[in-house]
Amino acid sequence: MRVRLLDLGLVPYVESQTIYHGVAYALGPDSPNTISLMSPDSPYFCIGFHQQLEKEVDLEYCAAHQLPILRREVGGGAVYLDSSQLFVHFMFHREDLPRQVEDLYKLFIRPIVDTYRGFGIQAEHRPLNDIVVGGRKIGGTGIAAIGDAIVVVGSVMFDFDADTMAHALKVSSEKMRDKVFQSLQDYMTTMTRELGAPPPREEVKAALIANLGRSLGVQLDPGELTGEERKVIRGLNRRFVSRRWLNQKGGIETRGIKIRGDVSVVEAEHKAPGGLIRVTARLNAGLIDDLSISGDFTVQPAAAVTGLEAALRGQPLDEAKLTGVVRDFYDANRVDAPGLSPEEVAHALSLLADPATA
Repeated sequence: MRVRLLDLGLVPYVESQTIYHGVAYALGPDSPNTISLMSPDSPYFCIGFHQQLEKEVDLEYCAAHQLPILRREVGGGAVYLDSSQLFVHFMFHREDLPRQVEDLYKLFIRPIVDTYRGFGIQAEHRPLNDIVVGGRKIGGTGIAAIGDAIVVVGSVMFDFDADTMAHALKVSSEKMRDKVFQSLQDYMTTMTRELGAPPPREEVKAALIANLGRSLGVQLDPGELTGEERKVIRGLNRRFVSRRWLNQKGGIETRGIKIRGDVSVVEAEHKAPGGLIRVTARLNAGLIDDLSISGDFTVQPAAAVTGLEAALRGQPLDEAKLTGVVRDFYDANRVDAPGLSPEEVAHALSLLADPATA
């Protein structure tokens, strides 16, 4: 199979999204399968197709820092994007690809993994769609049907601005924002972090192109956008910056902030007889990986809250089991918590499984 390669370098930030959409929408029976490589010439924030803008993005922060926002037609979560990421887009005919989503991810993630490994980074594919290095995420991928094409999007991470990402996200409290930032630090990595300095971009790109051809078993033919594709892209440029497109309703509300496939930061509140309990946690594979407990309650000794947080780490969100852990901690440490029974604390923690019910 022969595949057209669009090596586009730096492109206007809007077109780093609209180009692959436009190629997909313009795909006809005689159009070539296409892979595009590009990076945006300026930073922006991008939300997934099913997300609601006001629930995902700190609009005041983005406005104050002149950070534009786009909505893509691929699902997934909100993400900060800039030129330190090399985007890889695959726009293929449906009939030329496996039918199972799992097989699609395996096919298109392999060349990216091989590229990292060629530079001494021991990356691996973590199903369904993450690329990880020693447990830290170094890239994710997404799939969408756009027009008559199947589109797979991915990236090579030279570096990542976790601070801007954490500030641009809409969160329920500054404590949760701090937890998101720390989780990005703990569970994400980049070529810069792994190697100390990013390798030359052109070397990485050349390696990626070689791996794409070898792994996919295709002949890559350098090409350019067609006139029809450019026409479609111009129309999409107008739509993608329109307020109507950005503010469209009907999206789904996400559960917390996803850091990696099985890692998320969540927060819940519960009004107990002894006062408000706010719990902010990082969950890893359904277990409490990190935890902060705060509120307007009274607990003696004062250090007991910190000790309780430590005792609850590693626990599943099982209300009965959590009640037992809290009760054992109270008994062992002679905790006095008026109106804050083990059952009340455990109930607050159980709400982390579904913050919408908090």
